[in-house]
Amino acid sequence: NENNNIPNRLLRSRKISAVSKFGAIYYVKHLQRLTPLKYLILRNIDKRNRDNIAMASSAPLVMRLVGSSIKIAHRAGNIIRDVMRRGDLGIVEKGKDDLQTEADRSAQRCIVASLSKLFPNATIIGEEGPSDLNVTEDWLITESNIDFLKKHKCPDAFVNLKESDVVIWVDPLDGTSEYTQGFLERVTVLIGIAVNERAVGGIIHQPYYEHDTGDIGRTIWGLHGCGTGGILPVEPPSDRFLVTTTRSHSNSIVQSALDAIAPDEVLRVGGAGYKVLQLLEGKAHAYVFASAGCKKWDTCAPEAVLEANGGTLTDMLGRHYQYGKDVSFPNSSGVLGTVAGVSHDDILAKIPDNVKQAMSMY
Repeated sequence: NENNNIPNRLLRSRKISAVSKFGAIYYVKHLQRLTPLKYLILRNIDKRNRDNIAMASSAPLVMRLVGSSIKIAHRAGNIIRDVMRRGDLGIVEKGKDDLQTEADRSAQRCIVASLSKLFPNATIIGEEGPSDLNVTEDWLITESNIDFLKKHKCPDAFVNLKESDVVIWVDPLDGTSEYTQGFLERVTVLIGIAVNERAVGGIIHQPYYEHDTGDIGRTIWGLHGCGTGGILPVEPPSDRFLVTTTRSHSNSIVQSALDAIAPDEVLRVGGAGYKVLQLLEGKAHAYVFASAGCKKWDTCAPEAVLEANGGTLTDMLGRHYQYGKDVSFPNSSGVLGTVAGVSHDDILAKIPDNVKQAMSMY
């Protein structure tokens, strides 16, 4: 009868927990002894999972992109921690001051394989180049963050978005040097969503962020017209002007820009994602990097998150970068980010001509 089909539906579902599957198996083996209460529990679990699957599949594309990327970035963060626990980082030097580890490679495989399965017609560009998409089942994340889908409405601008309009920029491990040198709190996973050349959505996951509860990992998201989540932004101090910049890629032009802005304190850290989080956490007013050292996968997600919270991220000449599928990868004109409430134009006006000339040569 219809009741007897319930455990079969449960067992076939890949979206239910191990506890749910155990309950379904118990029901099959002990059908005659199943109490009405146990039957109702199983039925409610089945209905809840079917409702969640229906919501995830029917939500507008941009909401599914963000909701799925939240889950995928979290899984990539687990992979990054797993590689570190094993101890063999598998470091490869891609170029001068440009390292790659097994964590970079494995996290990208997880991210790109999962996104490719869910959104086959979107363009996906990862820092580590083409990836082997034949991954183990536990690396293939196909569910979405239901809490995000339930609580947020799709912005009108994206209601009719098509997959072919989307470019996804992936930095599987932003801050590789920090990772290899033990500055683990600065490591992030970045998934940026671009539409019509602009960064509109982003996920920043911190695999090593430690909550007061002892839980590890934090995922921040941002979407234009929808706001941000996963973080409670804090205003920077009003009595000091703080700037965050590169830890390991400084030069005379970078220093010239910093000197002209004259901050009270300069924070030197690695990772574009982490620098933008410093802005959102009130630890800095501006992110200043007058150099060609970072690339589109470094800034797409951070730009979207920062601007979804009212801030601004441009090059050192005040121009937004373009994130279409055919653009060149380097951010040749540097990066200037400002938190909400700080005048981006005022800082741009302080940048000296020699810096502007150096940034406009590319």
